[in-house]
Amino acid sequence: MPTYLVSVTDGLLSDDAKANIAREITRAHSQATGAQTFFAQVMFSAIPRGAHFMGGKRIDTNHIFVHGHIRAGRTPEQKARLLADIVESLHRISKLEKRFLWVYLSELPPANMIEYGQVLPQPGTEQQWLDGLLEADRAYLLGLAGTPD
Repeated sequence: MPTYLVSVTDGLLSDDAKANIAREITRAHSQATGAQTFFAQVMFSAIPRGAHFMGGKRIDTNHIFVHGHIRAGRTPEQKARLLADIVESLHRISKLEKRFLWVYLSELPPANMIEYGQVLPQPGTEQQWLDGLLEADRAYLLGLAGTPD
């Protein structure tokens, strides 16, 4: 599963804003890659005020950082579209200037990832992977389909 870790200045986002961002990241990932929405997971963590430094200097402005860990094998065009879509969504939801929105994609070879007891599939072979899961695991994932929230 692609895992998006969203670090945000403490107190910046409401629970509704976090839910909206999670939905938008999920949508953006699915549209850019063709993967089903239930594959994307988004987790938030707070950056306490006074705990962010750049160049050794404390930064007091609000920021959002998204670190996306995705399976390797996407095209440069897919990744560019995904990055741009996430930034636009963050900008629209948070109202922050884009210079305060940082998004990174890190690619991991599918062979280096196990979820639900199975090595992850190469991009484009998700359905076969899903079909090979235990029924309980497949039912759990399919229960998440179309309901990002």
